[in-house]
Amino acid sequence: MDKINIGIIGCGTICNSAHAPNYKNNEKANVKYLVDLKPEKAEAVKTKFGFSDAQIFTDYKQILNDKTLDAVSVCVPNYLHHQISCDCMSAGLDVLCEKPIAISYAQARNMQETADKYSRILNIGVVNRFDVYVNELKRIADSGRLGEIYHVYCSFRNHRSIPGMGGWFTTKNMSGGGVLIDWGVHFIDLILYVLNNPSIISVSGKTYCELGKNMREYVFENMWAGPPDYKGTYNVDDFVTAFIRTDGATVSLNGAWAQNIVNEDMTIEFLGSKGGVKLRYRNDFDLTVCENGKIETITQHCEPSDAFTLEIDSFLDSIKTRNKSRANIDNVIKSQIIMDAIYKSSEKNSEIVLR
Repeated sequence: MDKINIGIIGCGTICNSAHAPNYKNNEKANVKYLVDLKPEKAEAVKTKFGFSDAQIFTDYKQILNDKTLDAVSVCVPNYLHHQISCDCMSAGLDVLCEKPIAISYAQARNMQETADKYSRILNIGVVNRFDVYVNELKRIADSGRLGEIYHVYCSFRNHRSIPGMGGWFTTKNMSGGGVLIDWGVHFIDLILYVLNNPSIISVSGKTYCELGKNMREYVFENMWAGPPDYKGTYNVDDFVTAFIRTDGATVSLNGAWAQNIVNEDMTIEFLGSKGGVKLRYRNDFDLTVCENGKIETITQHCEPSDAFTLEIDSFLDSIKTRNKSRANIDNVIKSQIIMDAIYKSSEKNSEIVLR
């Protein structure tokens, strides 16, 4: 079997932790190009993962004319997802683009239309759809054991976890938003996946820029995605709350990059008429059911597997088969609709009716 030739565009954190190692370990893939504005970052990836034959470029457009190239991973800041993905698909390449899809629904929709126009595979990095516990939870929900799931509550809150303050993460025209678009996208997509992609009726939400708005006064013990740049910008949400109506369950959420409560809370609760589940994010879950006149709570344990490995393998399979996977943009775009509606609801201070 001929290997699938891959280009990785963006050689930062997610490339190093997920894309590069899983392409390296997958017999279907050959990493042909490494692209980064800083060539030393691409060189470091080439050395670290033994991509001895990979060529390095600083401009992704330099690889688009290679007819032997099959696909790319887009691992760049959010504001670049749209243009780079569309350019690559227009050049005949399949794309795995990291989450979020883009910084707005309009951009995400254009990416979807471009994939359709050029008959390209466009997968999004919604890695939780490949998590073993999420899929076991979904299997239980689909079996009817929970009965009708009527409400989902999720919390993605941490004490002091604003990333790269002053950099692109906290600059809205580059990131699209703060904790909602960075962490919330994972939780919202996970919920939609388990609920089998319900129709969205209305959204009401409020975002807050509080703890980080006076950057020099923000106290932290460590900061991921780089040290603070106090000459930069902080104009994104560090807290969000929202209520979502679907044609099935309702959903409520609270999320915080930073809050004046120490304890982290990364959980999702699915409330059903016959049973309920409390999922500890990227971990196990408790299943509570009332069966045969008895109430029982079971902590579910599964054989471990790496979700990023399964995500990359699924992308490579889609390239070969041309079948759209669970991570295809057609199956995940509703998370972008919801996030756009939450931001719009916050701005207008009113509910957004979508149908």
